[in-house]
Amino acid sequence: MLPQIEPIYFVITVLVIILLTTSVRILKEYERAVIFRLGRLTGTRGPGLVLLIPFWIERMQKISLRVIVNDVTPQDVITKDNVSVSVNAVLTFRVIEADKAVIEVEDFGFAISQIAQTTLRSVLGRAELDDLLSEREKLNQDLENIIKKHCEPWGVEVQAMEIKHVDLPVEMQRAMAKQAEAERERRAKVTHAEGEFESAQVLTDAAEILSETPTAVQLRFLQALVEVSAEKNSTVVFPIPIDLLSPFLEKINGKEE
Repeated sequence: MLPQIEPIYFVITVLVIILLTTSVRILKEYERAVIFRLGRLTGTRGPGLVLLIPFWIERMQKISLRVIVNDVTPQDVITKDNVSVSVNAVLTFRVIEADKAVIEVEDFGFAISQIAQTTLRSVLGRAELDDLLSEREKLNQDLENIIKKHCEPWGVEVQAMEIKHVDLPVEMQRAMAKQAEAERERRAKVTHAEGEFESAQVLTDAAEILSETPTAVQLRFLQALVEVSAEKNSTVVFPIPIDLLSPFLEKINGKEE
């Protein structure tokens, strides 16, 4: 027959088990315990071994101090110039005061997420589409500053709030593509016109220099003849100055009169 355990030993064993389960906790390096004694806050403890007054006289709530990266739900935003876009962002924060994160707000993670969504809609609604696409750094800084003001009383440090993606309507994408194409064409025409202007200016300067020395014009004609004949063409083009034809043209005009 098995030996019978006396009731007193059984009671002691149960009490020891309850004592250990209600008074001993082990926290990781990145965790802190917010301690409540009979419902009143007494402070924070940890990491490592944490001893509590047993029989649930003291209770604790664990809070992680690691950085949390939260993907803000995409928000439909109407910009200042009445363009509807869908924008999502990334929010980075961490708890620096565990006791405030517990007693000042219920579920601080959900609260920060809601604040981030409303702030995203509010700030971007005051910006134009061009600013939303080109001035992201400034908008990110505005978002971060506003959310920081809300979260500081909760013992939460907001490290960054950055716009992740801007989803434009298809019609707006087509319009922006046409605008970009027109801008490229405008730049190409301006560049071509500037080249023509510089070329005409150089030719004018060259013509002025050649007009001062008629011999130079003849040499240029001969140089052109050499360049044409160098290609082994069967047709030779020889330029004739208009001045050589002037006497013949005057005689023809005199006979007609």
